[in-house]
Amino acid sequence: MASRRHLITLGLTALLALGSPPAAAGLRVFACEPEWADLVRKLVPDAALTTATTAWQDPHYIEARPSLIAAMRNADLAVCTGASLEAGWLPALLSRAANRTVRPGQPGLFLAADQVTLYQPHDHVDRSLGDVHPEGDPHLHLDPDKLPRIAAALAERLAVIAPERALDIQRNLLQWRVQWNLKRGQWRRLARTLDGMAVVVQHSNFGYLLRWLGVEATLDLEPNPGLPPTAAHLNRVLRSAQLDRVQAILIGSYQDRRPADWLAERSGLPVLVLPGTVTEEPPFEDLAALIDRLVETLVAHRQAGQPGDVRPMGQRDAD
Repeated sequence: MASRRHLITLGLTALLALGSPPAAAGLRVFACEPEWADLVRKLVPDAALTTATTAWQDPHYIEARPSLIAAMRNADLAVCTGASLEAGWLPALLSRAANRTVRPGQPGLFLAADQVTLYQPHDHVDRSLGDVHPEGDPHLHLDPDKLPRIAAALAERLAVIAPERALDIQRNLLQWRVQWNLKRGQWRRLARTLDGMAVVVQHSNFGYLLRWLGVEATLDLEPNPGLPPTAAHLNRVLRSAQLDRVQAILIGSYQDRRPADWLAERSGLPVLVLPGTVTEEPPFEDLAALIDRLVETLVAHRQAGQPGDVRPMGQRDAD
């Protein structure tokens, strides 16, 4: 008798499983960069996510590995920056994946840069200018004013891909927006202490946030965007009269820090090494936490003068 009841229970369980709606985790999202994976996670917490890059990689240069091709082939939605940031690898990845719903012009491909106005678009671009993007600076994910517009557009696209989740997505968007606006107010208040601060950078990874904070990127270790620092260019930076106004050298965690160290040794400036995107580990676990840390680091340096070398949790030394 017990055995019969056990069989009946198994049968009912199987029928319930067959009749159940698909799990929300069935929404498969491919994120080109960690910042977009974080934003998707805020809107659809149980989405199945694949992220192509990390904070320790240059997003311009990624290999279209078989695992990424497979993830793109199975994705319901791909979320990328656009503005030619992934021009060196995303077209090949899309072609090899051959996913009909994830390609240019289809709802399955969401480009964050298409949702906002970019800084410094160029009418004419040639190789002499270096790695310049005609659409404008694509490193827009650290702009506190642009993120809400991108999040709203992404929520709308997710609702198109998964209409049964539309109400949940909108509720999650509203919760995220309230928290983001509170953070944005805090950053704005802290920015008052940063107005007029000047830094040396390498590439434009932090450009949107620095402009928003009123911090000037006075000099760049790159002779042209995307070109590695050269001895001749570093010497020009060292001799520049503008260097007298600079208070720190700020570079991304994926960048070779040797050029920054070379300049630091000769100028006495501190080197601040910080991730340009989320790491999923404290204190950089999401976009709000990342900006928190970036702002706090700049404020602490401005107030203390030269607090010394900053190494974020998880920083990997370049050999």
